[in-house]
Amino acid sequence: MIKQIKVKLDTVEGMLYFWQATKDREKVGETYLNNMASFPEMEYIYDDEFNKESVRMALSAISNREIFHSESKKERKYWNNNMWMMEDLGYTNMMVTPLKVLNLDAITEKLNNKGIISKYEELEVFFIPAHQDEYSIHDNKLIINFFRVKPDLVEEDKLFIGETPIIDYIEEKLVELLNK
Repeated sequence: MIKQIKVKLDTVEGMLYFWQATKDREKVGETYLNNMASFPEMEYIYDDEFNKESVRMALSAISNREIFHSESKKERKYWNNNMWMMEDLGYTNMMVTPLKVLNLDAITEKLNNKGIISKYEELEVFFIPAHQDEYSIHDNKLIINFFRVKPDLVEEDKLFIGETPIIDYIEEKLVELLNK
C-alpha cells in the first residue's frame, strides 16, 4: 500500500536562482554550477553523452554570456532549455508556482484503489531541468523533465505536460512505475 507521494523540486528551486541571477547579469560562480550538476536527482539523466560536465559547461556558457558549441544534441538542448527559461521569468514562475503546492493525495488514494500490489510505501516525483526525455522511472521515483511543464495561459495554477493535465499525467506514469 502506498502511504505517501512526495514532490521534489530541489533542483528546480536551485535553477530558479541561477535563471534570475543570470537574467539580472549577476555572475554565478563555478562552485554553484558544480553543485547544481551534483544534485543526486540529476544522476538520473546522465549517460555517455550527457553528464555533470555537460551541465557545468552549458550553465557556465550562459552565465558568462559565451557562445555555446557542442557536438552533443543533449547538451545543446539543455543549453537551449535554460536560455528559454530566462527569456520570460514570469512564464517560468507560472510553471513553478503550481508545482510548489501540488497535492498528490488524491492520486495516492486512486493508486491504492486500483488493486496494484506495490512494493513501495512511498513514491517520489522529481521535477528536474533535463534535456530531451519527457520522463523516466527509477525504482520508486518518477523523474519528470521540468522543461516539459506547460502552464495554462488562461487558468492560473493549471499545468499540463503535452495536452494532459499534470495530475492525470503523474497518475498515468505512477501506474506505469508500479507495474514495472
